[in-house]
Amino acid sequence: MVLYRLLVSIASLPVLAALLWRVLRGRESRVALLERLGGGEAAPGRLWLHAASNGELTSAKPLIEALLAADPALQLLVTVNTVTARALGQGWNDARIAIRMAPLDHRAVLRRFLSRHAPRALVVIENELWPNRMALMADAQRSIFVIGARMSARSAARWAKIGIAQPMVAQITALSAQDAGSEARFLDLGLPQERLMPPANLKTSITVAPGVPLDWPRSDTVLAASTHEGEDATILAAFAKARTHRPGLRLILAPRHPRRAPQIAALIAKAGLRHTTRSKDGPPTAEVYLADTLGEMGRWYASAGLCFVGGSLVEKGGHTPYEPASFDCALLHGPDVANFAAAYAALDAAGGARLCATESDLAAAFATLDADEQAEMARAARAALGPPADVESIATALIARL
Repeated sequence: MVLYRLLVSIASLPVLAALLWRVLRGRESRVALLERLGGGEAAPGRLWLHAASNGELTSAKPLIEALLAADPALQLLVTVNTVTARALGQGWNDARIAIRMAPLDHRAVLRRFLSRHAPRALVVIENELWPNRMALMADAQRSIFVIGARMSARSAARWAKIGIAQPMVAQITALSAQDAGSEARFLDLGLPQERLMPPANLKTSITVAPGVPLDWPRSDTVLAASTHEGEDATILAAFAKARTHRPGLRLILAPRHPRRAPQIAALIAKAGLRHTTRSKDGPPTAEVYLADTLGEMGRWYASAGLCFVGGSLVEKGGHTPYEPASFDCALLHGPDVANFAAAYAALDAAGGARLCATESDLAAAFATLDADEQAEMARAARAALGPPADVESIATALIARL
């Protein structure tokens, strides 16, 4: 732990400089920076729930709703790592939920944060186990719950070599693993059996507001969801090629970071395609709809029969298959799906998703997967991903342990 604290101290100045640079470039507000440093408006005495980014926060929303329903007096302090997730949470407009940027894992920052907010307990979603955060919560005799915990065999082997792993696991009050493998690995790291809660994969309970679908034929509409730099050109080339065989095909291109919209617009033109931009032009009038807004992904899922899941053609680990599967989209993905390896393996084996490693693979899928095949893939995906997690039972168990 001493070595970790030393490394954090050494890294603190470069990290602070990087955050200041983000503020100067307009990528982050001063308020967000203050919150990362443990400041900002106080929200004392609440249950602290931490979710890393958009995907984790979206998957936690049913649990958050269940917690608030189970205890009408409960109020939540929700922290996130990204400004887009902060905006997503603020968009809920719930007076019982305070949204803040998560404090850096520096002891001075955390002391300031804990003094300001005095949280009752900490609920961690998935893998956000930060040593100083957990140690100071444990020192304050506050409970730490981990819900939907995920640990791969590789991560477990790496953790086993780190001296702080077992003390961190010992600080966990109760843990609900995402799957049996993750549960076994936490037990191997020293988690007492009696601290286990029933397994729960929160991503199976995601509820995304659908919105009003576009006035396009769903089976002829492709969604490229949460794309990253390096993916768009490949998707656009595949789409252009597929349209030579399927002229009625339409594309909704929804980048992970809407600020990239001008760059993507140039790529669309370079591919010889026309486009409409959501933030500027309103309803689509061209074959490509550049969806450069936040909070509307449910609408795009509801509009598309085919969904390519971004972050999988480049080394980003792939984004969630659970959201598009819940809208009965036929799923396409690239080779890098490390973030959801087990889910994609099950989907591919069941025929609920298709690996498209190249532009040619994507073009073939766009051109040939018709309405019947899309519906068959959607049914297979729902079966492969299993039933939704029982968030009401999890919420009841958490409140009983507070």
